[in-house]
Amino acid sequence: MTHADSILAAADAGERLAQLHGQPAPAWDAPVPLGARQRLPAYPADALPAWVADHVTAVAEFTQTPIDLSGCLALAALSTAVGGRAIVNVRGTWIEPVNIFTVVAMPPGSRKSAVFRAMTQPLLNAERHLAERTQPHIIEAELARRVAKAAAEKAAGVAAGSGTPGGDPDALANATDAAMTLDAIKVPVLPRLVADDITPEKAASLLAEQGGRLAVLSAEGGIFATVAGRYSSTPNMDVFLKGHAGDMLRVDRQGRTEHVEHAALTLGLAVQPEVITDIAAMPGFRGKGLLGRLLYALPESNIGRRRINPPPPAEQVVSHYDTQLQNLVNALHDWDDPARLQLTPEADAELLALETRTEPRLHPETGDLGHLADWAGKYVGAVARIAGLLHLAAHVNDGWRIPISAETMRAAARLGEYFTAHAIAAFDAMGSDPDQHAARAIHAWIERTKPEQFTVRQLFSKLPRSKFPKVADLEAPLDLLEQHGWIRRQPDPERTGPGRRPSPTYLVHPDLCGTGAQPPSTPPEAR
Repeated sequence: MTHADSILAAADAGERLAQLHGQPAPAWDAPVPLGARQRLPAYPADALPAWVADHVTAVAEFTQTPIDLSGCLALAALSTAVGGRAIVNVRGTWIEPVNIFTVVAMPPGSRKSAVFRAMTQPLLNAERHLAERTQPHIIEAELARRVAKAAAEKAAGVAAGSGTPGGDPDALANATDAAMTLDAIKVPVLPRLVADDITPEKAASLLAEQGGRLAVLSAEGGIFATVAGRYSSTPNMDVFLKGHAGDMLRVDRQGRTEHVEHAALTLGLAVQPEVITDIAAMPGFRGKGLLGRLLYALPESNIGRRRINPPPPAEQVVSHYDTQLQNLVNALHDWDDPARLQLTPEADAELLALETRTEPRLHPETGDLGHLADWAGKYVGAVARIAGLLHLAAHVNDGWRIPISAETMRAAARLGEYFTAHAIAAFDAMGSDPDQHAARAIHAWIERTKPEQFTVRQLFSKLPRSKFPKVADLEAPLDLLEQHGWIRRQPDPERTGPGRRPSPTYLVHPDLCGTGAQPPSTPPEAR
């Protein structure tokens, strides 16, 4: 083969000349997969206790949102109610607190705020009732403190003015007693269950103020930018790392030391899908282990396919959810020493079997979870935490007296399988090429509409401007699809006069357009 022949072969010149002369195009080869994720599992709402599952399903139907959103927020709401008040005694010295971090990725316009209100309103109601109950005690303690302060100052004045060298012993004793009485009077703080837009420093202060328990629930993902250093020069994620693990948190500030023996922080967020890819690049997020603590949900958007005017949730469903969640808050709110939830032997066997199945999956070379060992290493513990939440929700009034059953552990494992599949997809999104994301979007459009051929102009008119603002944005993903064998560009027709250049035309692989036959010959206008 001459050098000229090599150049022509590399450029597929024979194929293009054959197409220009109306001859059949060569047969298609098998396309190379783009690595597109498989359809992710739906949220198993039936794994939740009935009063939670009914509300989750009703809210998802009324708001016409994926059930994943209300389902994950239900777990976050349960975590807010009982986080820091209970721990799961797995076996031996292995314990798991029952607070979780969950993040749902959904596009703009998905009605996230409406779902947030429906799922978290009982927590705000409980917070208000706790504040009303605490307010008289605050007033009483503040008054007692003012009286004690005045008495202490008077006693100190008497001791200082006694005129006796070294002070009068009786006056000093009275002053000391008065000072100790003043110090012993503690003014309660208004109870706080939920925060939204908050800095790590403020979160640490609220944790200390609220006895080590707090939830950050937000329909936006701005908290990640804040943690990464939006308001400071360096990332500050210690409060989130320790708040998830239940570790001791101590912050020394000028003139003040904040101490929490066992921090219990809940995180329930709904973010835009782009945030999932952005957080992977934020300094320290993966290296320090924050990404490995999140339970991810990446539901498929149903925008454009939503029912109009669906029925609202039944009043008894909403009322039962509100009552039960508030009862759970009230039953455990005053507990300083966390309840230790035990496992039945059957539940322990279920968790042990899960550990046995999971361990080979963590192998760095042969395991399907080896590339996200930072997340998967906490997977079994996350299932134990979820089991604790489900158990307390199923036994609102006496869950701390009853061991966790095997049935509850199996339900938690089903939720764990759901979160595992979505975590794999989330970490794939964090490390994938943007051009591949764009190619997948085009591939999905072709698969949905099944054209045998299309022009770039036609494609651009059908794709969302949010993903493809300019026609030039299609160039790289189309090239990637052609390299993988899913499409084939037709020769550009010659210009026959002034005006706009004809838009490039692409043929579609028969397997993708659904014809199962060879592609059509070049259309007359292209020839």
